[in-house]
Amino acid sequence: MKEMSPKVPFETVTSSLLDMDHQFPPIYLHRFSDLTPNELWALKSVWADVPIPRRRTLMESLEEAIEADTLLDFHDLGIFTLEDSDPQVRSMAIRLLWEDEDKNLADLFTHLLEHDEDTLVRSTAASALGFFVYQGEVDEIPEDLLHEVEDALLRAATGRDDELIRRRALESLGYSSREEVPALIEAAFHNSNPEWISSALFAMGRSADGRWADDVIDSLDHPVDEVRIEAVRAAGELQLGEAREALLKMLDEEEDDDIRLAAIWSLSQVGGEGVRSRLEELLEETDDDEEADLIEDALENLSFTEDVPLFDLFDYNADEVDYIDEEGNPIDKPADSSSRARKKKG
Repeated sequence: MKEMSPKVPFETVTSSLLDMDHQFPPIYLHRFSDLTPNELWALKSVWADVPIPRRRTLMESLEEAIEADTLLDFHDLGIFTLEDSDPQVRSMAIRLLWEDEDKNLADLFTHLLEHDEDTLVRSTAASALGFFVYQGEVDEIPEDLLHEVEDALLRAATGRDDELIRRRALESLGYSSREEVPALIEAAFHNSNPEWISSALFAMGRSADGRWADDVIDSLDHPVDEVRIEAVRAAGELQLGEAREALLKMLDEEEDDDIRLAAIWSLSQVGGEGVRSRLEELLEETDDDEEADLIEDALENLSFTEDVPLFDLFDYNADEVDYIDEEGNPIDKPADSSSRARKKKG
């Protein structure tokens, strides 16, 4: 039996963090997961002596690590660094806690949204609160907490704050069933600024609301790439069968690689005639490893899409219907597949 390598002493980790003559060893990143109280105290005692550029680099590396290994838990470090003196570090701390289910984070993020002095931090907090809106809509958090989060986001979206903060608040409200939200999305969609249109489409994709189908379809050929990619994603999130032909066409004709890749994933969410065969053909044709990985993931997701009972998406409340796995067991509704990948928008 292979012996496990000994755990690196945390003192070695903090010493390496302070050693500016050498790069911080990536093999130590996992030691920031599941910190003991003594380890957290040791980190706090040296943190102020760590230069800001190294703090930022560490936080970015930790974010990449947790995306690669979801078993890592940087909760304590994230909570601690929410109060860092550097706004970029604070923003990265929010992203590190992006889908952490600690309900206390809803209050912490709301406080940052309303009181932090930095626009980047406030906009990132607005984005992160979308997770709790979703959690509230599927009854995973108390109703009063959901309403507190929604109220804060509505104040931000309709206030006179920086435009980025207002747009991120609107995007998070996309999950909400509050009666005020559709009018906000409608107004953003008809704004002349493509960034507002993009945010509106992002919110539409999260809404599970068929009223937006025509707007999403019409935006698939928008002249601005940023708008078009959000329309592609929204078509997938809303499972718009009427978008299938346009999305398949993008696989051959779309010049923007990001939009084309987004179309691959959206097709896996839409499903239907010709999708599996075309994705399998695409997998055989590609010589790009990243694209091949995405297509394989898309084919796996397509299997899920094809196995889900064929409810009419807009004739039922999605949050009240169980999704079924291959063995007939109820499972949670999948969250927005692209939300984590796009968290850096904040």
